[in-house]
Amino acid sequence: MNLFDLTGKVAFVTGASYGIGYGLAKAFAAAGATIVFNDLNQEKVEGAIASYKADGITAHGYVCDVTDEEAVIATVAKITKEVGVIDILVNNAGIIKRIPMVEMTAADFRQVIDIDLNGPFIVSKAVIPNMIKKGGGKIINICSMMSELGRETVSAYAAAKGGLKMLTKNIASEYGEFNIQCNGLGPGYIATPQTAPLRVEGHPFNSFIIAKTPAARWGTPEDLQGPAVFLASAASDFVNGHILYVDGGILAYIGKQPK
Repeated sequence: MNLFDLTGKVAFVTGASYGIGYGLAKAFAAAGATIVFNDLNQEKVEGAIASYKADGITAHGYVCDVTDEEAVIATVAKITKEVGVIDILVNNAGIIKRIPMVEMTAADFRQVIDIDLNGPFIVSKAVIPNMIKKGGGKIINICSMMSELGRETVSAYAAAKGGLKMLTKNIASEYGEFNIQCNGLGPGYIATPQTAPLRVEGHPFNSFIIAKTPAARWGTPEDLQGPAVFLASAASDFVNGHILYVDGGILAYIGKQPK
């Protein structure tokens, strides 16, 4: 089981002040890693540090916008000086705007692309040189089933996540020789506070997701923790350029026949 031990590793999970990123950071901490995260303002950073502390985790938080290249470079340098070289990067920060394509402004489209695709490019670019110097590292991009599928109202998100899938494969291609593994983690529909209104019994979307999922349930943040630790650890040292979908089987399933 030492293959899954992250003791001594520094894990930077972007946007991990709540939600899926927070859950992944907790799993890394339980495996022995030191946790670093960012958010857009000091209040959110301090609130998250308090939440981590309540969970028994000493986390290091930084104010940084992942779309600001100069700020990212400065933050990575600060993390390296204050905490250590980043061994594990999780590009988790992201947004979604559910707007029909013909009603979506180009500005809204660009914002989603900027955060969900340019952000991972900028942060990865900033951490890779030190990973090369140290002799290796792990990059995990939070992809999505929208890396493979389309759906109404998510044109920008699907475009960004499809691009992130290919950025993942390209980082693996360019930097695999330096013992850097870059893989994607693709969550299915996860039960979070944000999805709570959709999961009410009798809600059409809740019924749709349960019917479309062979596991017949929504996923939980805990369902993502084991796969994330695998991708962050020595257990995945020969896994590179892969997207690991944790979706309860949705992508393998055509769906139930209507009655």
